[in-house]
Parts: sequence; structure tokens; C-alpha cells
Amino acid sequence: MTTTELGLPGLRTAPGAAPARPDDPRLIDRFGRVATDLRVSLTDRCNLRCTYCMPAEGLDWAPTEELLTDDEIVRLVGIGVHRLGINEVRFTGGEPTLRRGLESILTRVSALTPRPEISLTTNGIGLARRAEALAAAGVDRLNVSLDTLRPERFKAITRRDRITDVLDGMAAARAAGLNPVKVNTVLLRGVNDDEAVPLLRYCLDAGYELRFIEQMPLDAQHSWQRSEMITAAEILSHLREAFTLTPDPTERGGAPAERWLVDGGPAVVGVIASVTRPFCGDCDRTRLTGDGQLRSCLFARTETDLRALLRGGAGDDEIAAAWRTAMWAKAAGHGIDDAGFLQPDRPMSAIGG
Repeated sequence: MTTTELGLPGLRTAPGAAPARPDDPRLIDRFGRVATDLRVSLTDRCNLRCTYCMPAEGLDWAPTEELLTDDEIVRLVGIGVHRLGINEVRFTGGEPTLRRGLESILTRVSALTPRPEISLTTNGIGLARRAEALAAAGVDRLNVSLDTLRPERFKAITRRDRITDVLDGMAAARAAGLNPVKVNTVLLRGVNDDEAVPLLRYCLDAGYELRFIEQMPLDAQHSWQRSEMITAAEILSHLREAFTLTPDPTERGGAPAERWLVDGGPAVVGVIASVTRPFCGDCDRTRLTGDGQLRSCLFARTETDLRALLRGGAGDDEIAAAWRTAMWAKAAGHGIDDAGFLQPDRPMSAIGG
């Protein structure tokens, strides 16, 4: 008998045999992990053109008829909450605020019993005028992407001159009570890698929680190179030139960010090191794309078509069973360090963050 260990209880099975899935209603997998965090992409469209995500001309967006309808999204989230143990739902994109009916979807999901925690990841464009409505619709937390504080650099990275909109949107979110506003930053070598300290100082002064994210191989151009990525070790080295960092004693659980107390706390900074310090063994996420494809991992190369089940007349029990089966087959890890690693065909904007 052998045991597979991933930092969680292993499942014993005969060598070479796939273990049978136990009779458990939750989204368990073969390595003892349980998915309770659902990431829902509402659209693949975006109003920025970040250089590390997509080409200047954008991408071929999914036709509207291929995207899940509002009713279909709410039904699938409801199945996740009522039957599969989902207790946190994060809405992403593309840019989720481009989704018509966003507030309606949020309101309906927040009315589910038990009510899941609801969060939203956005680029901040248009947030200033919508923050109060998003809070009223049920959003508990916001993540805003911001890679630089310099207007010209922002324009070069995003190919849009909109930094003032983003900064105003973050302030509006804080005023609307969406605290803490978390700021997601990707450092790019030779582009903005000198801004780790200024960005952290800005967030500390403004009351935001900064999280640095290692650049991942999820760009539409498939041009990612590990040698060009700013690593977690480099980020922490830069920060320690100006701050004292100590590990946050709070239990991390399945959270993607490794957190550090800044100058003794209570302020913290996070680093999401998906590439150099993978946390696959504690992953608790399951993902739904805008066109209704279920993904067990951000880097998965297979998907389960829940849209076809929905539109084919499947009942909630059948959809839940397909969801459980898909998650049971989840791989042990993303495999970025494997010699045969292949980047997903879909870019991040189509998968959802």
C-alpha cells in the first residue's frame, strides 16, 4: 500500500490503482483536499490591455450566446453552495464590471442560504461610481489590480491612460466599507520592479492591503519566461531594504498569499508565489469560466462542460455529480516545474483569476 502526501491527509490505494471516490457530498479530491472557494469568471472582456496578459489589439471575445446567462450563473453557484459545500464565491473576469447585470447577480447570490462570502477582483476602472452599489449588492471584499503608481508607466503597462480612475475607485471602495481593499501587483523585470517599496508605502498610508503576485504562464501570447519573472525571494529582499518583515502568525489555510507583518504589524503585506513557492497541497479552489466550463486548477488543460448539462435539461443532482467527479480527478499540482509542462490554451482573461 502507498500513500500520497501533499501536506494534507493522504488516501491509501494499491500501487497503480486509482482510488474510488468515497460517498462524500463535498468537492473532495484524491489527495484529501476539499474545494470550498468558487471562482466565477463573468466575462472574458477587459477594458485594459496589460502587456503581460494580452496583445494590444485585444482578443477574440466569446460570443454572448456562449456565455452563461445570469440565471445559469446563479443556478450553478446555488448548486455549489447548497449541495457541494462552497462557502466563498469570488467573481472575476476578464473585467467583471463589464458584465451587464452584475449587481443583480451579486444580489441573488448574496440571498442564498447559507450566504457565501462574496468578493470581486477588478481593475478598478469605473469603480468610483459603482463601489456603493457593489457593496449594497452584497460584495464583502474587493481586490484591485495596480502595478505602478506612475501615470506614464501605468499607460505603458496597460496601454490605457486610466491610473486616476483606478486610484479614485480604490478610495471609493474603502469609503463604501469594502475593507480591506486588497491591491494586487505584478512586478515586471526592467519595467516596474523598482516600485515594491513605494507601492507598499502608498498602501500602508492609504489603509490598503498589498499583495505581490509572481507573474504566471497565463498570457495570451505564450511568451512567459521564468528567467524574466520577479520571484518572491526578490520581492521580499526589496521590501526588507525599507521594512522589517515577520511571518504573520495567523493560520494561512488555503489562502494563496503568504503574509508578513510590516514593522511589527498590524499592517501586513502578502506574496502569492505560485511559481517558486507553490501551495497546491492546500488548494481549496474550483473554477467556472464565463462560458460554463468547470476547471479544477488554474493551469488545468481539461474542462468539464457544465453549460451543456444546464442547457441539455440536467437536474441539479446530475450537475452536482459531474462537478464532484471533475474535482475528484484534480491533479496533485500545477506542474510548472515539470519538464513536460504545457501552458493552458486559454489565457488568464478567459479562465478567470
